[in-house]
Amino acid sequence: MTLFTLLLDGLLWVLGIYLALNCGYLLFFAVAGHLNQPRVTAPTDGTQRRRPARTMCVLIPAYRENTVILETTRAALRHAYSGGHAVCVIADGLQSETVAALREMGAQVLEVHFERSTKGKALLYALEALPQHQFEVAMVLDVDNIMSRGCLEAVNQAFEAGYQVVQTHRTAKNTDSAFALLDACNEEINNHIYRKGHFAVGLSAALIGSGMAFEFGYLRQLLMGIGETVGEDKELDFRIARDQEKICYLDHVYVYDEKVENAQVFTQQRSRWLASQFEFLKKYAAEGLEQLMEHDNFEFFNKVVQAFLVPRMLLIGVLGVLLVVSAGLSFVLPVGPSPLFWAGLLTVLGLTLLASLPARLYNKQLLTAIVRLPYALLCMVLALLRINRSKTAFLATPHRVQTLDASMEH
Repeated sequence: MTLFTLLLDGLLWVLGIYLALNCGYLLFFAVAGHLNQPRVTAPTDGTQRRRPARTMCVLIPAYRENTVILETTRAALRHAYSGGHAVCVIADGLQSETVAALREMGAQVLEVHFERSTKGKALLYALEALPQHQFEVAMVLDVDNIMSRGCLEAVNQAFEAGYQVVQTHRTAKNTDSAFALLDACNEEINNHIYRKGHFAVGLSAALIGSGMAFEFGYLRQLLMGIGETVGEDKELDFRIARDQEKICYLDHVYVYDEKVENAQVFTQQRSRWLASQFEFLKKYAAEGLEQLMEHDNFEFFNKVVQAFLVPRMLLIGVLGVLLVVSAGLSFVLPVGPSPLFWAGLLTVLGLTLLASLPARLYNKQLLTAIVRLPYALLCMVLALLRINRSKTAFLATPHRVQTLDASMEH
């Protein structure tokens, strides 16, 4: 066996072990996601009286979304909650007519002007501008999000149970195109593995960027120095893990979110996500080991492990390519794991992802979406090539107004 063959054999085995660990991590938490979720209830000795519902401020950063923000704000203002709650729109680039309409509805509007807009900077501006003792909880929504009935009541109950950070179940508002359904499936797989599965075994749920609530002062503290990161939710995840605060996950409390409907937006969004993953891998890899070894902080180490994982769409493609290459090499240069090894990993990954989908997404449309996977994989490769662009430009996801089901509004 030549030196080249030895090196190739070793490289393929190292790659095989790394990808097997990827699949094993996903499989473990996919199985854990089917375990019973911890009950979120307030501790009591039978003599305590329940305190009044916390005052909440629903924060909605809006970047040049003059139509969608009106419907989102209207729904948030109508949301029924037993405590006091206000809706604050952080208006970045909105038209003066839109700002006037929002104020007429009864929303608070804070107009901001940044050289480079980010959600983190917008949220920090609002938290510093609003009266510090007026609100106890900040609920963060995206410009297209609609809270389901009872959402704020459930969030208040989680704070009553002692949590300072709560993530609700963000789910698809639309599945009327193949890409929208793929995006919806991806969201639900993330919910199952990184939120439901983690919370079931006693770990923090991962934040998702919206549909999340924080103790008001704590969010302000977390956002200090947030800078211009393209992934403010991941940055918050690391900061919360460093504090060893547990993030609660409310699996049955929904916030409806618009899913992307075409390849261009899908690619743009994934470029931003990939850029944030590389950013935090580089930033926190060394600290992850330090937090584990010196502070027994497994939560922080786990966040770093997640940054090392290959994005699932790319993982499918990489395993598929390695299966084909291995099958071809087996006839001329039998090195590295056998084709059965790669086929086994691909099968485990496929079953893991299918097991992470909720039953309601098993329909005729799912097959159509699966057929679009090769095109989605190509979009992921393009996204990987455009990472540098996402670091220097604010790539906002466009939205459209949709007809809402009544159950979403209250």
